[in-house]
Amino acid sequence: MKVLFPNKASQYLFFEMWPSLIMGVLVFLFIMIMFQTIHYTEFVLIHGVSIFTVAQMLGFICISILPALFPMALLFSVLMTYGRLSADSEIVALKATGHSMWSILTPALILAAVVALLSAQTSFHIAPWGNRQFEILISQLEQTKASATIREGTFSEGFFNMVVYTNEIDSKTGLMSKVFIYDEREELPLTVIAKHGQLIQENNNLGNTVFLRLQDGNIHRQGVSHTKINFGNFDIRLIDPAKENLRAKTPQSMTIEEVSEKLKQPSLGIDLIRDLQVEFHKRWAISLACFIFAIVGVALGTQANSRHQKNNGFILSLIVVICYWALYVTAEGSARNGQTQVALAIWAPNLIFLLFAIYRLYKNWD
Repeated sequence: MKVLFPNKASQYLFFEMWPSLIMGVLVFLFIMIMFQTIHYTEFVLIHGVSIFTVAQMLGFICISILPALFPMALLFSVLMTYGRLSADSEIVALKATGHSMWSILTPALILAAVVALLSAQTSFHIAPWGNRQFEILISQLEQTKASATIREGTFSEGFFNMVVYTNEIDSKTGLMSKVFIYDEREELPLTVIAKHGQLIQENNNLGNTVFLRLQDGNIHRQGVSHTKINFGNFDIRLIDPAKENLRAKTPQSMTIEEVSEKLKQPSLGIDLIRDLQVEFHKRWAISLACFIFAIVGVALGTQANSRHQKNNGFILSLIVVICYWALYVTAEGSARNGQTQVALAIWAPNLIFLLFAIYRLYKNWD
């Protein structure tokens, strides 16, 4: 303990930041959930998705955004703690008793190291898992809502690139009677007529396989000659997870090891290479941003004439976070579009804020 905290003041500063760090995580998480809740309310009101499913979606979203929440909560914690000490003239007292800028900064950097480890762990492994589960859940929702596009007595166009008509649908069993289908997915379109039909869904480890099972009908194909085939049962596959690459992960759903391995593969498209490079650098940059935010927090929290700092810590942290993410989003967009070298674009916000923090920190000690 003495190695990390050579004096009581450093130990005091370190443990003072923990309550506000936890509060910062909860506050920023609550804000994120509120924004997402408003967005996904339409899934319940319009698409008839259950509240439990929406709650699952929000849970996976929260997991995927944890790496960004930790640096923001750290900034909030450092600003609140050092701002309060500065407003109560405790920082002045520490300076007067011979404490250097480094000794006052060290507790914030030690806490930043702890938070950076948490952020890195979630960014490298946990957040990709949450993002992947969210993708799977959205895919399953799209599949389970397939039957909602078919209406009895109406030609339903755009149903998996088919035109479907059914005379009647049993609301309880979903059984369709007198079914007409024009399937234009093949080079030679098919016309299928059947007495009965029903949408079938099968769950497997790849996702939901959805197919339309038809009974007692015939298939017509018009090419050089007309072909007619009678059938007792005929399945038209609508969703095949294996064919649709539902197993393939997006770069956002890959662990850091998977991103690195993917980058080593030959013959990758330039757009995919950029996306993978962005993901690789972004996860490291966001994790190490904890140290930048710690220095920024100390620099702003200990500035002179900050009598009201303890009341404005949350507002100031929001301003810093908004400025950082505005700059980061712009840089990331530039990297994905190929306008800027990926590593330079992703690390530029960290470098700019680090230079600003060091400048403010040394100015406070003049």
